[in-house]
Amino acid sequence: MPREISNKSINDEWRRKVMEISGENVYKCMQCGTCAASCPMAAEIDASPRKIMALIQFGQSEALDMLNTPWVCASCHMCVVRCTRSIDLPRVMEALRQTSLRQNVDHVEPSNLQPEEVVDLPQIAMVSGLRKFTS
Repeated sequence: MPREISNKSINDEWRRKVMEISGENVYKCMQCGTCAASCPMAAEIDASPRKIMALIQFGQSEALDMLNTPWVCASCHMCVVRCTRSIDLPRVMEALRQTSLRQNVDHVEPSNLQPEEVVDLPQIAMVSGLRKFTS
């Protein structure tokens, strides 16, 4: 009789995949909030970087799929500079984007952006895009 796969094992595998792609140990995060306090995109994101790390630690991939934080992260590295545990959070955010994209779910379609929207986009988002797609 085939063994049924539980959500726990799927979430454990997802968490391992995020850590493998990012090269970061999410368990190093002690939830101090320094990353959230230094995030320039804090007003635009659904959940703070601290909450994102907690959701990863608990294997809550479904909850993360509902949030815009990995997609809005500017990859400015302010969180990395201030992190007391030296966690490279932009790498974790990139890993979250990659795991989502591997499921063929698009969160942003550039061709659907109106010219008025593009004008109002912060320049740091443009720099972030260059970092994400050229490094």
